[in-house]
Amino acid sequence: MGQTLIQKILADHRVDGEIAAGQEVGIRIDQTLTQDATGTTAFLFLEAMGLRRSKTQLSVSYVDHNMSQFGPENHNDHLYLQTVAAKSGVHHSRAGNGICHQVHLERFAKPGATLLGSDSHTPTCGGIGALAIGAGGLDVAVAMAGGPFYLKCPKVLGVKLTGKLNDWVAAKDVIFELLSRLSTKGNVGWAVEYFGQGTSTLSVPQRATITNMGAELGVTTSIFPSDEQTGKFLTAQKRQQDYRPLAADPDAEYDRIIEVNLSDLVPMAACPSSPDNVKKITELAGTQTHQIIIGSCTNSSFADLMMIAKVLKAGRINNMVELAVAPGSRQVLNMLATNGALADMISAGARILESGCGPCIGQGFSPADGAVSLRTFNRNFPGRSGTTPDSVYLVSPEIAVASALTGKITDPRDLPKLLGVEYPKIDLPDEFTLDDSMIEKPPSEAEAAKVQVLRPATIVVPEMPPPLPKKLKAQVLIKCGDKITTDHIMPAGPFLKLRSNVPQYAKVVFNCFNEPDKSTFAERALELKQKQIAGVIAAGQSYGQGSSREHAALCPMYLGVRAVIAKSIERIHRANLINFCIVPIEFADPADYDKIKPDDLLQIDNLLETIKHDDEVTITDKTTSFEFAGKLTLSDRERQILLSAGLLNYTRKKNNE
Repeated sequence: MGQTLIQKILADHRVDGEIAAGQEVGIRIDQTLTQDATGTTAFLFLEAMGLRRSKTQLSVSYVDHNMSQFGPENHNDHLYLQTVAAKSGVHHSRAGNGICHQVHLERFAKPGATLLGSDSHTPTCGGIGALAIGAGGLDVAVAMAGGPFYLKCPKVLGVKLTGKLNDWVAAKDVIFELLSRLSTKGNVGWAVEYFGQGTSTLSVPQRATITNMGAELGVTTSIFPSDEQTGKFLTAQKRQQDYRPLAADPDAEYDRIIEVNLSDLVPMAACPSSPDNVKKITELAGTQTHQIIIGSCTNSSFADLMMIAKVLKAGRINNMVELAVAPGSRQVLNMLATNGALADMISAGARILESGCGPCIGQGFSPADGAVSLRTFNRNFPGRSGTTPDSVYLVSPEIAVASALTGKITDPRDLPKLLGVEYPKIDLPDEFTLDDSMIEKPPSEAEAAKVQVLRPATIVVPEMPPPLPKKLKAQVLIKCGDKITTDHIMPAGPFLKLRSNVPQYAKVVFNCFNEPDKSTFAERALELKQKQIAGVIAAGQSYGQGSSREHAALCPMYLGVRAVIAKSIERIHRANLINFCIVPIEFADPADYDKIKPDDLLQIDNLLETIKHDDEVTITDKTTSFEFAGKLTLSDRERQILLSAGLLNYTRKKNNE
């Protein structure tokens, strides 16, 4: 039996374990990326390991999230990251050079390479044939230190693409189609691999849009084959030496196959407030909109923005619409400025934003109360825009620009009739403009030894978790519903600048659920911690969706949370919980979730012995005298991490051995 492409790359990088679905496997990591919102903690952990220099083939520290620098915190982070990267032998992409995923796709990602990133949208580089996986910063630090990355070998969902996209139908509509079929939950333990004749009709930037939003499915990663399209893109980036053809074997067997005929797809949008709330644009047409933003790591490529510029030449944007455009990289921005496309967008009334994440993470451009906001982003979780409540629709660039001209949600296929605008076919250039002057290469090891790492006072070394007790007594601090995201747990927006200071950032854990004139989650948790009573979080399905932000585990740990009991827990967040010694438990009977109440006192006898040997844990609700079972499905390595009081301590022990 032949292998899928994912299985081939895993096998090529395997250092431990077995390449079999559901089995834990350790793989060698070729490349890592961090960004400034997660990078400070990753490098603090790297320093805590005593490592002098990164051991990967390539590691890059990007600054792309906290760009506006309100107060000193963000710039403090940037100076720390710049100097610690030089000290550690890591490339540093400075603020203004672009979004990590876009820049990495352009300048560094390689077919067949493994890439581990402290950002959930790292699978973007699967569009170039890399096995790219999002993880917490501590996992990335271990990889930079030369350690393997462990994951459960995923089942592989083969998506067979046939046909070709029609005019005004976008790559984003491909992933919307999958989200409409598979939803954002229930896909843990799977990876997506695209194959079939239709893949050859999609460019690398189009493929990257699709793999980027594979993160919203909750899968481990997504990947396309490396073929002529890949070679064309790499040659245009003057990286032809990195090209090699890669594909699944002809007789590869997938665990499941879905067929998507590209020719049958129509323009779609994800309605408020989840990426899987997908509807055809014909069902939404006519809805008035006042704000439209084009950009993010999903849709900010040269091809996307050239299409926008050509359509905007038809006239000015509607006078009741604010349109913002954020190029994904300095390369894209420079090329648009040189060929006149940037002037066309400005002349039409567009506002040009920095090449960074910006509004996608609630950093500015929050919509007005009650306003419909269209965004070419990947997430529209409630309140993520910075406005609560908000009404954010995720759309393709084609829908965004059509709606900007009309002032209402518009099917772009109607533009020829409405405004006489024909679909502009955009070909990738034979050569991209190259200027890597804002990517700082690390100095030699001898020179790196002389670098002074700048560590301002707002950067606080994270507290490590204490050992787990033999018997756990814990109070239910909060009971959450389904699809709780890491945005719910740890808000971004104005709070993002606190990420390098866990004691301060921990004050806003579950901030969206705090009520006026009542004690906050953090205050209740700290009060219990002072009484030496642990906290526990109860949740429904797909707890921990979304961003890889490990602070969603690190900050609750700081507050004394020692366990999460949920119907199901998403992959990256579950790994982060274990890394920070919070026990991830799933209800053996989901109906037991309904019997647990906030403030109930729970008890687990023989916790350490249970973690050592058992797959099921008995939990007693001392408040109601109710006993129920929880699933504790852990690999031997995960058991040792919990028993060692977290991944950092576990790694230190392994290094000493």
